[in-house]
Amino acid sequence: MTIPYRPVALAYRVVAVALIATGVVRLLDLFTPDPSWYKLLYFTGLSNVLALAWMTAVLVATVVDLVRRGPRGVSNPSPEFHGAVLMAVTVTMLVYTIVLVPTLADGGGYVPYTFTDTLVHVAMPLLVVLDWLLFTPKGRMMWRDPLLWALIPLGYLAFAFTFGALGGEFGSGARYPYPFMNLDTLGFGGVAVWILALTIALETVGFVIVAVDRALGRIAQGDDDRGADAAPDGTAEPDVRVPA
Repeated sequence: MTIPYRPVALAYRVVAVALIATGVVRLLDLFTPDPSWYKLLYFTGLSNVLALAWMTAVLVATVVDLVRRGPRGVSNPSPEFHGAVLMAVTVTMLVYTIVLVPTLADGGGYVPYTFTDTLVHVAMPLLVVLDWLLFTPKGRMMWRDPLLWALIPLGYLAFAFTFGALGGEFGSGARYPYPFMNLDTLGFGGVAVWILALTIALETVGFVIVAVDRALGRIAQGDDDRGADAAPDGTAEPDVRVPA
């Protein structure tokens, strides 16, 4: 269900941007004498910066549309690209909750779900997902989109492996950013299995997102058609399109 009321969307997006920005500031230790810039080498840091940039763009679009077009309606520069951001932040949340927390907690020295970790791994993805569910027009996505969205996390994998192979370090001397990418301990086969499993899980989530988008788009299309039939002048126009 999309809420076609820009003041409500604006209020939500202001809060979302503030929370995501807080997570980025805390993750990178920006208000300290020695910021942790190296954390931008991790997918968590990059996906949070991407989410912050995108939600800021959506916030600005909402303000502009509110001034130019009034309070009624929805505002999003690109619902299709919102799907790509959804895919990236879903990777962040799934890898953290399903892979990293169980793996790192076994070592005994890691405390999961701290305030900062919760902000950047859980709250940020949920904020982006809720924005899509509540304030983004539906019916714009196509079945091929999840394959394109996956280029962001797959591109990161290519970067991380190349960076490590060239002598780059993640954090305190580590050649790999995440345990499931560690070729030294898991071997090529073990890493390949992990990446394949995560890719399948991610693409499944992506196709579910497209299915929900198209279903909600058809519902909205039907509501608009009924509204057009009931309108005296027949000028009502649907705000969605569902690709074939």
